[in-house]
Amino acid sequence: MPIALSPTVEFESAVPSTNRAFVLHGVEDVRFEERPVPSELGSLEVIVAPKKTGLCGSDAHYLSHGSIGDYVLTSPMILGHESAGIVVKVGSAVTSLAPGDRVAMEPGESCRMCYSCKDGHYNRCPSMAFAATPPFDGTLAGFYKLPADMCYPLSHAVSLEEGALIEPLAVGVMAVTTIGQMPLGANVVVFGAGPVGLLTMAAAKALGARHVLAVDIQEPRLEFAKQYAASDYFVPTRTVEGETRLAYSRRQADEIKARFNYAERGPQGVDLIIDCTGAEICVQTALYLLKHGGTYVQVGMGTDSLTIPISTVLNKELTVKGSFRYGPGIYTQAIDLVSRGLIDLKPLITHRYAFVDAAKAFAANRAGKGEDGRALIKAVIDGPLA
Repeated sequence: MPIALSPTVEFESAVPSTNRAFVLHGVEDVRFEERPVPSELGSLEVIVAPKKTGLCGSDAHYLSHGSIGDYVLTSPMILGHESAGIVVKVGSAVTSLAPGDRVAMEPGESCRMCYSCKDGHYNRCPSMAFAATPPFDGTLAGFYKLPADMCYPLSHAVSLEEGALIEPLAVGVMAVTTIGQMPLGANVVVFGAGPVGLLTMAAAKALGARHVLAVDIQEPRLEFAKQYAASDYFVPTRTVEGETRLAYSRRQADEIKARFNYAERGPQGVDLIIDCTGAEICVQTALYLLKHGGTYVQVGMGTDSLTIPISTVLNKELTVKGSFRYGPGIYTQAIDLVSRGLIDLKPLITHRYAFVDAAKAFAANRAGKGEDGRALIKAVIDGPLA
């Protein structure tokens, strides 16, 4: 007998013996394979059938390059980590979940015993097993096993598609709250209007920012950002012949200040800047733009080495921080913001793909538009059992 999950979703109570997966073997080499269904289930673990998975830039980067920084693909790996699904089996000691529950899946399992974990920063755990980060398999499969407390029940107000986007939203919420410690009524600038940048803007707006400025080089993205969550936007101007990168960055900061009436100090200044690009010029511009005593948060991963105006950091007593994934309480907060209607994730989902068309989703993400010609912001791929 099937277990009724909702008026439109059913799942067989008997877990199938095969597990279809979308597997990366090497650069530009992805294949559909059958993997064993997770069988050994710890007392506090659950098996989830991922139903919706958002396509992340890191997934696409592994496909195109086979590595991100120190994380190098050395053996076949299932892709995907932005997922929501249906619980199909629970461990003997799990009381918070039951088969049929709809959940957002936090895709990283820490050791829970090291200093970082015990200190409340499990995202820094040196033994973190994070989905679709070599050597760990991801969630673009029929089944995925994870600790029960890494599954967050979704209310009927939140769809499984929206549940899949809780993962990138959590990145933005983490940067704004735990790391950025944004004060109420803050002036916030976000560099980068990709999915993470847009969700960071949405988090800042939902949590009480007075003004959210989006900065990007692609004006269509910025126009969407203004409709979605930004108060306004800025498109950088061209460089002047002979202008150094630092001089250009300082000039861009001055132009932003003049256009939006930002002050060097006080409530009219820029309180918080979050960079979601990793680009050197964005980092430089941000540090010049911040008010005295402001906070800079790095989310985007760029090159390992870049030039920054360190004297500006010193003279303005800036706080410079990195924000890595998400930590305790962030998933719960992100889901709450969506459940209460403070953040709307639906406009970001521009393209949807069946599991068998996963390769088409990756191609569209690379092209920046789907086969329909529309600009792609976020693609969502069905699970094989959707």
